[in-house]
Amino acid sequence: MNSDRLLEQYEKIAEAPEAISRLRSFILDLAVRGKLLSQDARDEKASELLKRVAKEKARLMKAGEIRAPKALPEIALPPFDLPLNWSWTQLAEIGILSPRNTADDDQHASFVPMPLIAAEYGVANGHDIRPWKDIKKGYTHFAEGDVGLAKITPCFENGKSTVFRGLMGGIGSGTTELHVVRPVFVQPDYILLFLKSPHFIETGIPRMTGTAGQKRVPTEYFAHSPFPLPPLPEQHRIVAKVDELMALCDQLEAARTAREATRDRLAAASLARLNSPDPETFADDAHFVLDALPALTARPDQIKQLRQTILNLAVRGKLVPQDPGEEPAEELLKRITRKRTARLKAGTIPKPKVTSRDVTRFSEGLPIHWSPIALGDVCDLVTSGSRGWAEYYADSGPGFVRAQNIRFGRMRLDDLAFVRPPSNSEGGRTQVSKYDLLIVITGAGVTNPALLERDLGEAYVSQHVGLVRPSDPQLSPWLLLCLMADAGGRSELVQRAYGAGKPGLNLDNIRSLSVPLPPLAEQHRIVAKVDDLMALCDQLEASLTIANEIRRKLLDALLAEALAPVNAKDLQEAAE
Repeated sequence: MNSDRLLEQYEKIAEAPEAISRLRSFILDLAVRGKLLSQDARDEKASELLKRVAKEKARLMKAGEIRAPKALPEIALPPFDLPLNWSWTQLAEIGILSPRNTADDDQHASFVPMPLIAAEYGVANGHDIRPWKDIKKGYTHFAEGDVGLAKITPCFENGKSTVFRGLMGGIGSGTTELHVVRPVFVQPDYILLFLKSPHFIETGIPRMTGTAGQKRVPTEYFAHSPFPLPPLPEQHRIVAKVDELMALCDQLEAARTAREATRDRLAAASLARLNSPDPETFADDAHFVLDALPALTARPDQIKQLRQTILNLAVRGKLVPQDPGEEPAEELLKRITRKRTARLKAGTIPKPKVTSRDVTRFSEGLPIHWSPIALGDVCDLVTSGSRGWAEYYADSGPGFVRAQNIRFGRMRLDDLAFVRPPSNSEGGRTQVSKYDLLIVITGAGVTNPALLERDLGEAYVSQHVGLVRPSDPQLSPWLLLCLMADAGGRSELVQRAYGAGKPGLNLDNIRSLSVPLPPLAEQHRIVAKVDDLMALCDQLEASLTIANEIRRKLLDALLAEALAPVNAKDLQEAAE
């Protein structure tokens, strides 16, 4: 069968997104299409089984055990081809819908609320024990071997359905949000396969009725959907095969989980040695991580961890060697202070606020010639946008940078807004310049930093954006690293933003942020090295995306092949 090729190729597609869950769905789809097993021509045909079902239902009706059923609608257009000895039917034809139980009031029975019905195939229903008198009215009835389908959203979409088993006294009742069928001469577990199959669920979703939050599967869809009926012996073989393959899926899932856990532990341990480096072993640890990274990394979230590790190494001075002959950061800071003082006297910058910083930060020490500073010590301006800009939005004009334009570490200017501010607006102080640092100070992206690397001309920032203008534009790339790295200042920034109440930052939170300052030449070398390593991360992330896409396409192709129509000639030859 075509499905054999899928299993042969499984190792190649095992890492594809949702591979195992899709494989489970695929197994159910094969089962109800007659493609999971070869047919046996010696089996009694499904058409003969239907005759026996009709005869038994007529007997039950004559005995007064069931009511006369309504006339069945015709199946106008079967959704797919069936094997020769199968028949299209309906649940209303092969079972008793919405059965009722009778029992003594004092008899104990099972009560099954919706949470005790599993969505996963092979998981039995749970139940509580209650007197029958307490649960016989106002609930859905069922008995041992009946099949129940959750009809309400989202339970139906998730596949909640079950064959009721282990019921106290053989009967039970439960949630009213169930459709129930009592099979007649049909394997209940085969019916369950059909109710959990992608075909039945995907076809049923658009037919649900009701409001958006309370949609339900109508009785008509449950009772009269075309039902693919195999011969009874084949029903048993299909159920057994599905159980076998689902057990295999369990093993594959467990193996994948164990493999992922091992990979996660190795990656976490390797990155931890870099985030808390040992000077004596750091070089060897770094080489190991870079060499082993492709084998340890299989998910984008692991690349994110790697990026943060690189940033942390950068702001700790671990990416490039220090040069004792370079001008110390202390001299750079003095030069910046002199230039700021001159600009202040000339009136070209506002009077800076007094800054302070957490002196306990970097208590473990910094590399030679580095200095701990407050961010405000090296900035001419730390401000935020003005309020009330909404009334000045326009289709063209000066740009307007909003929080959504700032992603972690980068600007997104493809949806830049425009404004036409009045001539007397005090918003002029928030006009941006090339090399400004921008930080989201309120909203979902609070603490996200970015560097404005291009000249926008006349443009302003919104009240949700903090504007930081370094005294020397050459500092901007380094300060961005500090705002992105947990070890450089980001962890302090996040702690302040989420310390209490609604997440947000004030300008003093930004000015007093503790950051490390290396010599200027070393800053340039570090930024260049970070750019190189981030490019490698981009390549690794792209390769993972490509690999996942290849696995997904292979999986799609194999599923399509496995679901291709069975060659009727081959089937007839097999039967002969």
